[in-house]
Amino acid sequence: MSVRRLAAEQPEDFAFTPENLAWAKDQLKKYPEGRQASAVLPLMWRAQEQCGGWLPEPALRYIADLLDMAYIRVYEIATFYTMFNLAPVGRYYVQLCGTTPCWLRGAEALKDTCRKLIGEPGHVTKDGLFSWTEVECLGACVNAPMVQINKDYYEDLTPESFEKILTALREGRKVKPGPQDGRHSSEPEGGVTTLIAQGLYAEAPARGSHAAEGEFALIADEAKEPGDAASEREAAVPKPPLRDSSGRRRK
Repeated sequence: MSVRRLAAEQPEDFAFTPENLAWAKDQLKKYPEGRQASAVLPLMWRAQEQCGGWLPEPALRYIADLLDMAYIRVYEIATFYTMFNLAPVGRYYVQLCGTTPCWLRGAEALKDTCRKLIGEPGHVTKDGLFSWTEVECLGACVNAPMVQINKDYYEDLTPESFEKILTALREGRKVKPGPQDGRHSSEPEGGVTTLIAQGLYAEAPARGSHAAEGEFALIADEAKEPGDAASEREAAVPKPPLRDSSGRRRK
């Protein structure tokens, strides 16, 4: 695993906005006294969002002080989890999946598109709009190849459709997330081929209709209390004859 280090250039200080500080204090209430350090991940994530997608070193110290943690403990977490960026990223941060399904479906060609339009991994464009990195599986294998840009997934990509997305974002135009080849969600390519008979989706009978009352509704006088079935089974089991104290069978 590659070593992840803090960026060489850092801001002088960091503090949560009043809104984020109020949110952070609410998070701390979720944990028993003395266990506030358990909130370190959500607080780091909120700090990263506030800083535009990366975690500067002053933010790590600020969170450590807020949670009464040693600085090194927070540094360890920040450098372990790749969800935390330790250097500035672009306004549109592209995470390109390179795991096997995406690789088999063309992820290498998407990397070439990133290099052409953005630069090498970790590079932020001069206008500050884009940066990218290769990541492990993002859980959208059935729609491979795909990328995550900020919080949105863009799936079923080709180099051409991916380039159109990056160009639109650069020009300030909206882009629809999800599959980019016309596919609906994760349906098979070319559309669904099973469960397409119209009768399968007939409207259910309205509540109070004859069907609901006669076929599906449970009639009150036919309903049995829980345990009735057990009582019937118990009654059906033959009981041993009663005997008196001398052992003789009672009449």
